[in-house]
Amino acid sequence: MQEEKQGCAGILLAALGAVIAVLAWAPRARVSIHGGFEGMHRDLSVLYVDLPLIALGGALVPLTVWLLVLRTLRRPWLAAAVAAGALGLGIWGLLSWWTPYQQPEFLG
Repeated sequence: MQEEKQGCAGILLAALGAVIAVLAWAPRARVSIHGGFEGMHRDLSVLYVDLPLIALGGALVPLTVWLLVLRTLRRPWLAAAVAAGALGLGIWGLLSWWTPYQQPEFLG
């Protein structure tokens, strides 16, 4: 029964990580989706390239850290705390590194 609870917690942690990563990514991707002035700079590749990668990374980073800590220390609450910290660091790294390309509004 204990393994079933830990498995469900891992799945919940992965789903929560994917949702949080996508919600942190969405405001920066909005510029590429709407296209700026008169929709001239629309780049929908953020939806079919970046969105799946962000969701996959948001799910796999905390799940992998959670499994590694759980296997080594066998303490579920400590593993959840370390996984939440890894998710926070991953989102911080994403937001400090990834910025969609934005062309100048007026090319004169």
